[in-house]
Amino acid sequence: MRAVLQRVSEASVEVDSKTVASIKHGLVVLLGIEDEDTSDDISWLTRKIANLRIFPDEENHMNISLTDSGGEIIVVSQFTLHASTKKGNRPSFIKAAKPDTAVQLYQQFVQRLEKELDGKVQTGIFGAMMNVSLVNDGPVTLVIDTKNKE
Repeated sequence: MRAVLQRVSEASVEVDSKTVASIKHGLVVLLGIEDEDTSDDISWLTRKIANLRIFPDEENHMNISLTDSGGEIIVVSQFTLHASTKKGNRPSFIKAAKPDTAVQLYQQFVQRLEKELDGKVQTGIFGAMMNVSLVNDGPVTLVIDTKNKE
């Protein structure tokens, strides 16, 4: 799994001109799922996201986790995170999991993240054309890959 985390002061997701998710202070997680991903990847990544200290403390140092900050979260499935651009000018998505596999892992990821955060996780709509709007706070943007554990 590959995730792009963006610390935000506000964010929303629209599908067909309807807002399906909206938060203020928190994280937007763009999640790419590949064929080789398992429940171990889900466990490792959800724990990492819940405990990653990327919110500012009283001295403005990144020292507080999402859980401790009281922030909200939106998770958006994004298969394009597994694009290969090595050959030619058209990206290949061969490593991205097929929809039937990806949707199950995506749902498991969201459920596990809700347990880790002890709260509701907002989402986009899997497979839909979405408009994601956000104000990146900091800016703070991190890429995490479960295969590299970084």
